Amino acid sequence: MNHADMIQHARQVLSDNDRGTYTVPTHGLYPFQWNWDSALSALGFAHYDEPRAWSEIETLMAHQWEDGMVPHIIFHQPDDGYFPGPEVWGTGREVPTTGITQPPVSGFAVRRIYDRARDKDLAEAKARALLPKIHAWHEWFYRDRDPEGTGLIALLHPWESGRDNSVDWDDAFERVPTEGVGPFTRRDTTHANPAHRPTDEQYKRYIWLVKKFRSLGWDNSKLHAASPFKIVDPGFNAILIRSCEDVADLAARLGMDEIATASRAMVDKGVAAMETLWSAEMSQYLCYDRCKGELVQSPSIGGILAAFAPIPKARAAALVRRIETLAGSCNYLIPSHDPTHPEFDGLRYWRGPVWLIVNYMVADGFARAGETEIIPRIINDCLRLIETSGFAEYHDPITAEPCGGPHFTWTAAMVIEILNTYELAA
Repeated sequence: MNHADMIQHARQVLSDNDRGTYTVPTHGLYPFQWNWDSALSALGFAHYDEPRAWSEIETLMAHQWEDGMVPHIIFHQPDDGYFPGPEVWGTGREVPTTGITQPPVSGFAVRRIYDRARDKDLAEAKARALLPKIHAWHEWFYRDRDPEGTGLIALLHPWESGRDNSVDWDDAFERVPTEGVGPFTRRDTTHANPAHRPTDEQYKRYIWLVKKFRSLGWDNSKLHAASPFKIVDPGFNAILIRSCEDVADLAARLGMDEIATASRAMVDKGVAAMETLWSAEMSQYLCYDRCKGELVQSPSIGGILAAFAPIPKARAAALVRRIETLAGSCNYLIPSHDPTHPEFDGLRYWRGPVWLIVNYMVADGFARAGETEIIPRIINDCLRLIETSGFAEYHDPITAEPCGGPHFTWTAAMVIEILNTYELAA
């Protein structure tokens, strides 16, 4: 498949999953609007339909909660093909949403779309309207998910990370009970191979946390103290820090000085705090279990995704070497867990497979840090996976087997973004 055909196919995927003002990740498996899916998908739209790119993020931010939180799913239309639906979450919103969030990549996406905009007047108007909302979301994170002011925020549910069943959560997840969950029927395994999805035991704990938070009325000022699962994820924090940096830069250019100053302070504190997550032994960042007060000894993609943030150049260089080591144990970069470790599973969601969105963000971070030699390998592996196995949700890093949902929106958006961003041989 040549690059022109690949872009045409990718645009068709976005069109098929377009619901007018928002996209669904894929038909069937994910029938609603997902938070970070939307922000990253907007990058694809921006290359050929700028108004549609802006509307994707506007629709997401229109459902921001009063305290600043932006939910991870918006249930625009009823659909019984997904569990847990709005009746389980019980958040009481006029348009139903979940009560947890996801990686706040919107700040990065808005700045990227603004910088490339052909319609400058439209871009300025949209950015001016969106930046205060995104900044309020960032403030919410540091207020309600970092109550002690460490500079790093904690996740209270694995779904917030976007890396639902990562090995990183295994030990901490054992603290989450399953009593009182009751019977339920999953829908995801009717749309995708159960061998590619989280286990039933994990789902019981996912639902226990939802019920616990619902019992507290979804009061975000109470959830951090009440949760038995409090994990500081370097990848998530890197996305937050990078988005704060992009908001600071764009706000400064637009004369929104208060937002710029506050955002820059968040970045400086966050970058300094990230150093507490560095592991010299594993040559990457690690998660931190806030309940136990110790680092999680798990070599996952979360610690490499930290490259997306403005980390010190020496750390970026070390992460390049870490990826070069991983390349010796797989055929396609970047695996979401170290293939040499026993927990690795190349087919099961975030326990091994390659995700184009992560590859894109890591490559973007390396480009920013001046670590450019590794980028062609990462980007070309993305395109080889598409050529071999199509626009799947994720891929096995050894066999390239397509996994999860097919015809996937953000995979297609990343192909459009990559082919329009990087100089590649046709």
